[in-house]
Amino acid sequence: MTLKKILSTAVAGVLMTGMVGFSTAAEAANWRYAHEEFEGDVQDVFAYKFKEYIEENSDNTVQVFRFGELGESDDIMEQTQMGILQFVNQSPGFTGSLIPEAQIFFIPYLLPVNDEDIVDFFRTSTAINEMFPELYAEQGLELLKMYPEGEMVITADTPVRTPEDFRGKNIRTMTNPLLSETYRAFGATPTPLPWGEVYGGLQTNIIQGQENPIFWIQSGGLYEVSPNLIFTGHGQFTTALMANQDFFNGLSADDQQLVRDASEHAFDYITEYVPGLSEEMLEKILEASSDVTVTRLTDEERQAFIDTAPRVEERFIEMTGERGQALLEQFKADLETYTAQ
Repeated sequence: MTLKKILSTAVAGVLMTGMVGFSTAAEAANWRYAHEEFEGDVQDVFAYKFKEYIEENSDNTVQVFRFGELGESDDIMEQTQMGILQFVNQSPGFTGSLIPEAQIFFIPYLLPVNDEDIVDFFRTSTAINEMFPELYAEQGLELLKMYPEGEMVITADTPVRTPEDFRGKNIRTMTNPLLSETYRAFGATPTPLPWGEVYGGLQTNIIQGQENPIFWIQSGGLYEVSPNLIFTGHGQFTTALMANQDFFNGLSADDQQLVRDASEHAFDYITEYVPGLSEEMLEKILEASSDVTVTRLTDEERQAFIDTAPRVEERFIEMTGERGQALLEQFKADLETYTAQ
């Protein structure tokens, strides 16, 4: 057993000691909620809005755990499935190992990246609001809310404008097969790494780039060791709030509605909070470092990357079969409806 797993198991054991009474939903309880980001980042803001609503409208309390406090993404998902945590906020980038169809968010140029457009799409999409909950339920998870966090931006050791510029570059990806396929299609060498190794990997040139929303690039200081920011317009970072399904099903009808209302409250807040956040964080980065460059692809330059998307779609269908194909078709139908509106 690795040291990381030993520590994670020890933390889980400590958390288990306080779990008596969670099944009696009518009594006030302390619910545990873990996410993947730092203090003040988007998932943290969402978590505290959720906590605020729960505590203002019930006697229940919510204890929030940030990145690293209970391990990394795979650890907090495992703890949620075991019932040690009641809530987890995790990107499909990691959930994709459990739910292959969740990797759809990594098909490049499928979804709009404009903040206002993506928020409206998430509110109205049949695929997101009706099909995904069934997929998550199969893994013992109650999907409460999916929401966008901002446009994905690539950082690299040199500016990039074409797929040829990516040749020879190891680009860090989450442990997500479809995201790896995207970067292979872009011309790079995908290199899965845990988040805790990314800064050092960039600093020592083990990897030559990575992708994240701007706020994460800023809060994690990635621009210090990977100063060339490339806006390709290929996708939005998406995340999801889930509950352990046995826990959720054991709640009273009133508490189930409380949780849904808290999720909606946090969603409404975050969809006002995220638009404009990228530009604000970019300004902070530019103020902090004179070494940073910003490359925004022209329409012609972007087209060379867009042309790689069908290859990734084909790989997605190979991975997920008929269910994935049906989901992809619904995504596109949702987009057509949204565009018409």
